[in-house]
Amino acid sequence: MQVSVESTGNIGRKMSVSVPTERIDGEVEKRLKDMRGRVKLDGFRPGKVPLSVVSQQYGDSIYQEVISDTFQSTFYEAVNQEDLRVAGFPSIDPDVLEPGKDLKYTATFEIYPSIEVGDMSSLEVARSTATIVDADVDKMIVTLSEQQKAWKDVERAAEKGDLVIVDFDGNLDGESFNGSTAKDFSFEIGAAKTLSNFEEGFLAMTAGEEKEIDVEFPDDYPAAELQGKKVQFQLKLNTVREAVLPEINEDFIKKFGVEDGTEESFRAEIKSNMERELSQTIKARLKQSVMDGLHEMHDIDVPTSLVTEEIKHVRDEMSGNTEADISTLPDELFVEQASRRVRLGLIVGEIITSNGLKKDQQKVADMLQSISSTYEDPAALIKYYQENETAMQTIEAAVMEEMIVDWVLAQAQIKEQTMSFSELMSPDEKKPDSEPEKEQA
Repeated sequence: MQVSVESTGNIGRKMSVSVPTERIDGEVEKRLKDMRGRVKLDGFRPGKVPLSVVSQQYGDSIYQEVISDTFQSTFYEAVNQEDLRVAGFPSIDPDVLEPGKDLKYTATFEIYPSIEVGDMSSLEVARSTATIVDADVDKMIVTLSEQQKAWKDVERAAEKGDLVIVDFDGNLDGESFNGSTAKDFSFEIGAAKTLSNFEEGFLAMTAGEEKEIDVEFPDDYPAAELQGKKVQFQLKLNTVREAVLPEINEDFIKKFGVEDGTEESFRAEIKSNMERELSQTIKARLKQSVMDGLHEMHDIDVPTSLVTEEIKHVRDEMSGNTEADISTLPDELFVEQASRRVRLGLIVGEIITSNGLKKDQQKVADMLQSISSTYEDPAALIKYYQENETAMQTIEAAVMEEMIVDWVLAQAQIKEQTMSFSELMSPDEKKPDSEPEKEQA
């Protein structure tokens, strides 16, 4: 078998392969002889059909079968011979495909990039720290009480933070549109559940009052026909309700699983959960800083086939986190994210291989113990992971990521960043883990 390889780029390769006809003819004859012992044809006893008759009946199909198998087997023989690490599947184009002649074909494919791990001592990594103070706990208690607030009708003008029940009728250039009209629609002013200039239109209005306003829709509004347009709305305010926060007493505290109902225990439980979330966030931000640094440090080409496969995973993850149909969105929207993941995967893989990093079973056990400790039945969760290979692989992968981070941090320049709890935790994001678990009804 003759093989020649041509580079078509950093990771692109074009390989020409020539397979002697004797190899193909020999395999065809072998399969025909094997078939002769099993084939049944009228006028012949089983096993006694002449080879020439079998060849006449099945020769073409056997030849095509052998050619297909030869493409696959000789391709991998050739890449092993040339010591090439192929990424994805090749595109194979026959050059000569004719019985009695050498099989010649061209395979086009990509290989894994060659990666030289950078000097970690030149890498700067940000490590954030924060201390939880009494004011942070106070703020969390306010947040929890707001989550339990009730509403009562009031006879005054609407203010920010009020819940209003309204009617509205909108038109664009004198025409109604989808969602332009509603009766007894309720929302909290300032909660950003609708357009801000629409919400603000109800400020200072009283129950029974009506007025007309213009609302400008943003250029990126989901409904294309409304993007950047000015719409006229006829408003009517039906009801104004103000928030009534619950008293922070024993009954309130017990709703969050604090059995003795005391404020001291409540604050301690809240602070404990905030510290756990803070620790997780610091670790996540540190890992992100390390991965960002590794990504910026290594400029490597990524195989298209791996990016295409990763796009499928990104789609699956997004589908699981949203009710929107993303199946029709073009692949181009996911290329950047998928390429980053593939590039980081290759970099991390090279670090693991070149430095002989191996899975630490004790660290796996420790992480599993830590995760299970937050559940009501830790033993049951540990048993689930131990009996579920796929689930356990996620723990092992997380441990290996921690080992990579530790390996980088041991060499990199660490830049400490002292922040407040609120700054570090990004207060605009929902933080469900910072509150004690409510008892089930």
